[in-house]
Amino acid sequence: MLVTAACAAPIASYGEQLANKLFGAKTDASDQNPMPIGTYAKGCSAGAVQLPETGPTWQAMRLSRGRNWGQPEMIAYLQDLSREAVKVGWKGLYIGDISQPRGGPMTSGHSSHQIGLDADVWMLPPSSLKLSRAQRESISSIPVRSSDQRSVTKNWTRSHALLLKAAASDARVDRIFVAAAVKIEMCKTAKASDTPWLQKIRPIYGHDTHFHVRLKCPSGASNCQTQKPTVATLSKGGNGCDETLQWWVTDYLNPPKAKPSTKPKKPTPRKRGPRDYTMADLPNQCKNVLASR
Repeated sequence: MLVTAACAAPIASYGEQLANKLFGAKTDASDQNPMPIGTYAKGCSAGAVQLPETGPTWQAMRLSRGRNWGQPEMIAYLQDLSREAVKVGWKGLYIGDISQPRGGPMTSGHSSHQIGLDADVWMLPPSSLKLSRAQRESISSIPVRSSDQRSVTKNWTRSHALLLKAAASDARVDRIFVAAAVKIEMCKTAKASDTPWLQKIRPIYGHDTHFHVRLKCPSGASNCQTQKPTVATLSKGGNGCDETLQWWVTDYLNPPKAKPSTKPKKPTPRKRGPRDYTMADLPNQCKNVLASR
């Protein structure tokens, strides 16, 4: 997969401008061959495709954000998953943020979702797939994790578990991020045969109202870097239903108190994040993505 560009703006003019301002201002995809560039949290997306606002088994939500763009593999995956949702008893899916038209750092919200291979899927089973644009701005998803973060709520159903199984069983998926309580609940009925897909379900903070799908770098995407370590490494070859999972509802919520130190503390420099990145921080190919017509 080669990235070609027809440049419409002088690349040298980008200088040290903030990358999220530049990418956030774009309203269309680059005129290039599809290519995820860089890492999920530091990169951009060439030749992205827009998920149609409404389909037979899905609706894209929060359209005002302009984040219903992704690599062709992601758009196809979401459409496939929406059809799987029908099989578990849902009308389809409400799909949240994917990426900006050209990916890159966002002006608000996510640190990742930069290369068109991340997408958020709402935990709310659709009541209608005919919502207006205004309704999609006002409606909200539902929490399936309790406020103390230790268990699922009454909103959690067997259909949620079946949908996540279908989502993770797809070979295109690298991992899926969920609230720790969700993974704990799924582990209660885990079988040995579930290991290949269940190890892809990864606990993380937040994610009480949606799950976050991350795809592998597509075949031939030489400018893309799939996340390391792998889920197999993180789960030590198992299903991830181990002490590392319990950490999220023990030490993560109540960190052990550190022993007092007699040494004076050195000031910790603030860690730079995606909203601090300039174009110089991103892969060089992202300048062409930004400059393309």
